[in-house]
Amino acid sequence: MTKILIADDSPSIRMMLGSVLNENGYQVQDAENGRVALEKASDFGPDLVITDLNMPEMNGITLVQNLRRNSRFKFTPILVLTTEGQEEKRQSGRAAGATGWLVKPFNPEKLIAVVKKLTNR
Repeated sequence: MTKILIADDSPSIRMMLGSVLNENGYQVQDAENGRVALEKASDFGPDLVITDLNMPEMNGITLVQNLRRNSRFKFTPILVLTTEGQEEKRQSGRAAGATGWLVKPFNPEKLIAVVKKLTNR
């Protein structure tokens, strides 16, 4: 089963993402910020990480950078899901190593299509 780690400080976003992903056969683990996500990633071993950009304690860009420094997650797809749509934010996400970018509010069908593309599942 494909494992997806969600990092978002909004409980409702985590719940919506988890629900959509679970309904489509994905195993989901979530975290309320980047620091917790980084801790959970080691044990969970996600096939894909979905992260918010703006979170307390550790933001999404720092999470991406930290995951990319770990050889285990060097090639793990990382999707940034955020309300931020500005090109400079996208560039900083790409520079950190993010694979893709989706703007909130997300469309469940589009999310699943992107997840399938990134995980080949």
